[in-house]
Order: sequence, then structure tokens, then C-alpha cells
Amino acid sequence: MKRTEIAVFAGGCFWGVEHLMAQQNGVLDIQCGYTGGHVPQPNYEQVCSGHTGHYEAVRILFDPQTVSYETLAKLFFEIHDPTQSDGQGPDVGAQYRSAIFYTSQTQKNTAQNLIEILKSRGYPVVTQLLPLEHFWPAEDYHQHYYQRTGTQPYCHRRMKRFD
Repeated sequence: MKRTEIAVFAGGCFWGVEHLMAQQNGVLDIQCGYTGGHVPQPNYEQVCSGHTGHYEAVRILFDPQTVSYETLAKLFFEIHDPTQSDGQGPDVGAQYRSAIFYTSQTQKNTAQNLIEILKSRGYPVVTQLLPLEHFWPAEDYHQHYYQRTGTQPYCHRRMKRFD
């Protein structure tokens, strides 16, 4: 039986994060959804209202024998701007905040170490580290958006920040 792990990242619009993370070898499944708020089973309109506390996020099922959590977290920090609070590019709002929702102390420690590396390189990182409590999948029309439409992310581009 193959051992798998879960990683959850929020870095602006979940479409771009999903699209770019899905290209990483070792990612077995990826899903857009909502996490971090206080409203159970929220929908897109509720989350966009700014009153649920939720983040747009992606939940990644990955094979740790193929790709490490550290590799995924580094990619996350390179495909969004971890220094921008309350949004990414033209997308502004609480649901677009930068956060890593960890599922273990090891994930938290790895993410904290990467944040410290970025800060030592002059990046004023605002990414929050929060324990994952619940993840609610987004509506079907949000899943694999760029793959289905044949378009590219407009607010996510890879910028190398690690060696």
C-alpha cells in the first residue's frame, strides 16, 4: 500500500495555486476548497462576502516517496507572493490571504524554517502558519479551472526564491 500525505496551501485565488501545484511530480490529487473559517460547509458566495473567515486553499494528496513536503512548500512560496497581505495581485480580500495549514508538527517546522530562510533573504513574509481543522471542497466549477478552460493563471507566476 502506497503511503500518502496531505498538504494544504492558501496563496490567493485557488485556481492558480491548483494549476501550478498540480504540475509537480508526486502530486496525486489536488482539490480547491475553503478552510480556516468559522462557517461550516461554506459556499463561494459566502467566502467572497468576507464574513466567514475562510481562505481559498488547495488540498494536495501527494506521494512523499516522490516529492517531499519541503519541495511542495518551496514551490508554494515561489508561485505566489508571500509578502502580500489580503490578496494576490489584482485579487484583494480576506479569502486571498497567504497561509499554510499544517497537518503535523513536522510540516509546521518545515514551513517555519522556509519562512525564516526567506526573511533572512529580505522578504517580509506575511504567510500565516495555522493548524488544519476542516477543509471543505469548493463547488465543481472551481475544480481544475485552468485545465478545463485552456487558459493560464493571471496572478500566479513562478519566481525562484530558493536555490
